[in-house]
Amino acid sequence: MDVKTTRLCPAIGAEISGLDVSDISSGNLIGELRQAVNEAGGLLVLRDQELTPEQHVDFSRAFGPLFGEAEQLQNTVKPYLHPDFPQIYRVSNKVVDGKVQGRQRAGTYWHSDVSFRKKPAMFSILYGIEVPPLGGDTVFTNMTLAYEALSDAMKEMIAPLHAVHHFAGASNAAWSHEKVEEEDLEGANVAEHPVVRIHAETGAKSLFVNPGNTSHLIGFSPEESNALLGFLYEHAIQPEFQYRHRWCPRDLIIWDNRCTLHYAISDYSADRYMHRTTVIGEEPVAA
Repeated sequence: MDVKTTRLCPAIGAEISGLDVSDISSGNLIGELRQAVNEAGGLLVLRDQELTPEQHVDFSRAFGPLFGEAEQLQNTVKPYLHPDFPQIYRVSNKVVDGKVQGRQRAGTYWHSDVSFRKKPAMFSILYGIEVPPLGGDTVFTNMTLAYEALSDAMKEMIAPLHAVHHFAGASNAAWSHEKVEEEDLEGANVAEHPVVRIHAETGAKSLFVNPGNTSHLIGFSPEESNALLGFLYEHAIQPEFQYRHRWCPRDLIIWDNRCTLHYAISDYSADRYMHRTTVIGEEPVAA
């Protein structure tokens, strides 16, 4: 098999073609992919994959424990989970026999997946089964580059800060048109994390705040918190830190939520059907 790796842009991302991940039993495939994700700034695109839901789950589980298995996602997303594989969150605008096939307009805001948990998401692994011929791109930004581009004075100021991440933020940003389960707005779906975290594998420092899930900075007035968070958000999503992915059928994307943000663009009407698994990470460690 002729495996080829190509950087997607200077800021973030690499594409691998000629690799079949449906069988993870041979060699050190998972270790090599982890290294490739780290070297590419937290984003890997694997082309032309043929995965059943079971294979997708087995592949994802090799990276670590999964939401929907080792720990459940919030109740609000239950209608969108795969009926046979609760580890798979379905993203789709399709309706078959009156039943929604997944969540429409999922992730249409800048965020890091499940950052409102004590142990937020590590890897998200999204498989494009049906994709629109045009539109439906996903944009990623490199939060390590964003941190490194800050002035020394700003780095020093934000180093000791912590922020609250809350599912209520996501519900306001993207769930306003849907029913949100009341119990999801408290308890396990609220967490406090450092604003700057150290990557557990690379040791790199990254910003760890996002507009979708971060509620406020601890110790600041609402006006102060909004002003500083607003600056960090605008700084982090500069085009120089981004890669925009145009989907092809059977693309499998792995991204590291510990050092990236992403945004799903809802500019299409054609059918879209995707499966996402999410690997549980470690508690963020302050820089």
